[in-house]
Amino acid sequence: MEIRKVGIVGAGAMGSGIAQICAQTGWETVLYDAFSESLKKGEERILSFWQRGIEKGMTSEVEVSSWKAKLSTSSDIEEASRGMDLIIEAVPEKIELKKSVFRELEGLAPKESVLATNTSGLSISEIAAEIENSGRFVGLHFFNPVPLMPLLEIVRHDETSEETVTISKKVGESLGKTTILVNDVPGFATSRLGVVLGNEAIRMLAEGVASASDIDTAMKLGYRHPMGPLELSDLVGLDVRMDILNSLAEAFEDESYRPHPLLKKLVESGDLGKKAGRGIYDWTSGSREERI
Repeated sequence: MEIRKVGIVGAGAMGSGIAQICAQTGWETVLYDAFSESLKKGEERILSFWQRGIEKGMTSEVEVSSWKAKLSTSSDIEEASRGMDLIIEAVPEKIELKKSVFRELEGLAPKESVLATNTSGLSISEIAAEIENSGRFVGLHFFNPVPLMPLLEIVRHDETSEETVTISKKVGESLGKTTILVNDVPGFATSRLGVVLGNEAIRMLAEGVASASDIDTAMKLGYRHPMGPLELSDLVGLDVRMDILNSLAEAFEDESYRPHPLLKKLVESGDLGKKAGRGIYDWTSGSREERI
């Protein structure tokens, strides 16, 4: 199966990033969101990224023009489903919301299309149970910022067909990503390791082991991590990190996964990270500044 047309459901940071790289690959791409304001922001995010590329001399006006021709937006989910070879859902990490999206998509998308969720830790099997032909369902876990991060985590459940896995690997290759294949276990491979490291870093910060920037520098220079665990937590979203930790604690019946009280306090106060302007760090000036 050759991918030519792609529908992206959800125009947040992840959905817009996925739509961007799909359009850059040359696929006809429809970015959908039920909320017009979210759709507008998603499109603006993509266009702004492309414009910065032109200004930095990393791409040309001609290239951007060709990418724009491949990208369209819609507030009609049927338009984002009709005739699509691949549909990737990127709505918020609420399993009931994702289930409802796929119940609707199955009745709209072509029977042979691949249906994928971009969840970072929710059960693929549980979502797949909403789909009659669950063999065509798979997890495609992208990383933020999607255009720059080179990894794509492919998550298969027990019923995912080998054909779907093969297509997913080819999708990743076409998008310029390195793919890894994991089974549907809580937290997959990446989120499970990432949130545990981030939670321990928050514990160290709360205990006064070192400043946030020094903890991050330790991991960047001592372990060659491109970004420290606290800065990464702010980038991903502290609320997202907390939800994954709670899910792991419940799935494994292990309270050691529970989010540290400092993380809970930040989320409850609305300090969700970079997207909110403040989290572990203060981002209101446009750059990272010590806060805690």
